[in-house]
Amino acid sequence: MWQMLEFLGHRLSVYLSHPRDGLAPRATSSADKLHQCLLPGDVLLVEGTSRISTAIKYLTQSTWSHAAFCIGHALDGPEQGARARVLIEADVSAGVRAVSLGRYEACHTRICRPVGLAPTEVKVMTDFLVARLGQQYDHKNILDLARFLFPTPPVPSHWRRHMLHLGSGDPTRAICSSLIAEAFQTVAYPILPREVQPEHSGFPVRLFRRHPSLFTPRDFDVSPYFRVIKPMLEAGYVYRRIVCMGDPEAAVAPSGEHASAPAGRGD
Repeated sequence: MWQMLEFLGHRLSVYLSHPRDGLAPRATSSADKLHQCLLPGDVLLVEGTSRISTAIKYLTQSTWSHAAFCIGHALDGPEQGARARVLIEADVSAGVRAVSLGRYEACHTRICRPVGLAPTEVKVMTDFLVARLGQQYDHKNILDLARFLFPTPPVPSHWRRHMLHLGSGDPTRAICSSLIAEAFQTVAYPILPREVQPEHSGFPVRLFRRHPSLFTPRDFDVSPYFRVIKPMLEAGYVYRRIVCMGDPEAAVAPSGEHASAPAGRGD
């Protein structure tokens, strides 16, 4: 009985996580700039196109549906090039795995960089994640997965996020970035702690750690403790070097000189 449920749950997870054609948003930076910019300890957010991705984006009211942690060359050396496994992620069907950046270099992504982490702390987090490679998630609770067959349920906006945390846990843990949140909690690094206001004035505001299963990819983006890194800007962006088709300044005369913009017609 349990084996049958596990088999059906695994097949359902594969179906839900399969990318859908024609929906992939364009990458906003080149693959080379993304490779050059990503550092160990960074969290890479991805805008996915699968059925589960659609549900996560709808329920969290966010662009981001997936998160991966950069481990640098802890597994593969730089001589591996684009094939080097520099990211660790939790996948609802494949479990915890290491993948190359090439898997997402053509996707719409965002780099979130924790501010103030020491290299020794990044190593602690990396070791924590590497030790969990190959971990599989329990798929026997099919109801946890079946709810994502309806990615945009008609519920009030303030209830949507809570729908991600309904159910028994394991599929939800893979979906909600809990593994990466656990890694940050090993070094007591905050993501989005719960703020508790004091009952009396003069007492400091207290922050309480959230349970790892409550975190979603969006939380790394909105966290006040992570810096958003945009590879295009890090590479030395100068807007005057960008030529957009249709701009009057982009028109070039046959002689090589810039053609003057056409005069506007008065009304």
